[in-house]
Amino acid sequence: MTTSPRPSPRSRSAFAAAFLSLLFPGLGHAYAGAVTRGLAFAAVPFLSLALLAGILLRADRIELLGFVIQQPVLIAIFAVNVIALAYRLVAVVDAWQVARYLNAVDASAGGRAGRARLPLSPLSLAGLLAVILVAAGGHLAVARYNVMALELVNCVFSEAGDASCESPEESPEPGTSGDPSASPEESESPEASVDVGPISSNAVGTQAATLPPWDGRERLNILLVGVDQRQGERTFNTDTLIVVSVDPVTGLVAMFQVPRDMVDVPVPQNAQRVWGSVYRGKVNSWYMQNRSREDLWPGQTAQARGFNSLKALLGELYGLEIPYYVMVNFQGFREVVDTLGGVQINVQIPVAESTYPAGTGSLRRVYIPAGPQHMTGSEALIYARSRHRAQGGDFDRGRRQQRVLISLKDQMNARAVMANLDGLVRALSQSVKTDIKTGDVARLLSLAESVDTRNVRSYVFSPPYYATEYPSSDRGYIITPRVARIRSAVREAFSLSAEQLALRERLAAEGAQVWVLNASGRTGLASRVADYLAYDGLEASAPVRGQGPNLARTKIVVYNGAEAQMPETIAYLERVLGAKATAATDPDVTANIVVTLGGDAPNLEVDAPG
Repeated sequence: MTTSPRPSPRSRSAFAAAFLSLLFPGLGHAYAGAVTRGLAFAAVPFLSLALLAGILLRADRIELLGFVIQQPVLIAIFAVNVIALAYRLVAVVDAWQVARYLNAVDASAGGRAGRARLPLSPLSLAGLLAVILVAAGGHLAVARYNVMALELVNCVFSEAGDASCESPEESPEPGTSGDPSASPEESESPEASVDVGPISSNAVGTQAATLPPWDGRERLNILLVGVDQRQGERTFNTDTLIVVSVDPVTGLVAMFQVPRDMVDVPVPQNAQRVWGSVYRGKVNSWYMQNRSREDLWPGQTAQARGFNSLKALLGELYGLEIPYYVMVNFQGFREVVDTLGGVQINVQIPVAESTYPAGTGSLRRVYIPAGPQHMTGSEALIYARSRHRAQGGDFDRGRRQQRVLISLKDQMNARAVMANLDGLVRALSQSVKTDIKTGDVARLLSLAESVDTRNVRSYVFSPPYYATEYPSSDRGYIITPRVARIRSAVREAFSLSAEQLALRERLAAEGAQVWVLNASGRTGLASRVADYLAYDGLEASAPVRGQGPNLARTKIVVYNGAEAQMPETIAYLERVLGAKATAATDPDVTANIVVTLGGDAPNLEVDAPG
């Protein structure tokens, strides 16, 4: 009688089973022959991935990002990642054991020859450990980025920070380092400019209410604050104050900036019992004077109260509601630029200064030529902070700061961010603070995508059109605002054409003082024409009331050689008034140009919203 030969025992690699279950839970079981068990292991991750794929395909990526950065969501992601790791490890180990068990069963002829005890191969065990380490490594990487995101959210978006949010490399005190950005002139205590009253005044105001969050339809206003912070908060100068205003309908952006030496800014009503109707100190000292006023400003911390007071002060000056602020430390700005590999800036006017403070009491020469320049963080900071008066002082500096921000925003693309994620998260966590809620981030990012930075309307409210500058015996060099003109510019920021804006900038830059006299026979024409000229950027006034002797034709007289410095103004007046300018010399005439309106003068009236 012939006996059929026994089939040779099946031998499935336990390592291969573990590796396949690493790729996807259940694959290793199917490979080993336990198909039903494999389907059971595969069901949960398969359904989870299908659900996730459906969400990713249907969700807007901006909305998804806004959802993911919520603190509870990040904590939930961390927990899910730990559970997923545990599940995969169970699937890997179980697939390895099932393969070994089925191999043993097959070797014992299904148990008829007794239970086989296959030796434990060190190589197979090493393979299992390697698979476990690979699986754990991937989840640990996810956990690391999860923790980084939590740290970023907690430091940037939380009102109360902790020690981990502070930069370990504090900027040195003036005169203690060779840091080119450490400028004694920039960093002197803001309170030293004028005695504005004690911080601990007993006067009690009505605490300002917190503004509601942006509704997504109205004009959005965000205060950007650049600070020079040293030794914790002993020095905290709000040297850069820019309000970014965005029209969500047109996507237009305007940036409003006041010089840091501006004084007599209108005070919000709730604080007038403490400070009076205007703040006599320089605007960059307002933060330090109000950060301890729990009776005036909302906020759990002194920093929050200080920034809420700044939003209220500038909102009062501009006639705007400013619901949010973003603070950037200069040290962090340098690190962000360096982390991104520098920033490309188109320098419109060369920057030359031979007395730029370089720390340790020394000075250095700075020269940045015109044209496209690739700058490091330190170079970009010097470009943004140099304020040599021969170069336009604080006013030109304001325009350069806005140019740097726009350039940096344009180069902050997804590829650059992902390539430098670790460094960016560290720099942003230690140098950026905002009261924007994470729930509002999605809407703000969506709005930012629709903005065309090539058409940003830039305003620096500098003399002579928007302010008056003069030395004061008790307050030093000061600038006082022309509040009505500033508020008018803010209201009209999105209604003026680009050509009107450019014309206003050119005329204001020449700073001509224009007198308008009336010899037309039409009552009030001089005042109306002066208002029209002032609306277009001229320093125009009608100093004489009443009507002079009638003239048939309008006269434009340019006095004392002003024609050489004011060609744009003269050409504009000739075009608008239809008259040819003549030159004259008269030391008693203090105006640069005198316009005498004749019978042929046009009826010019301001036709603008607001």
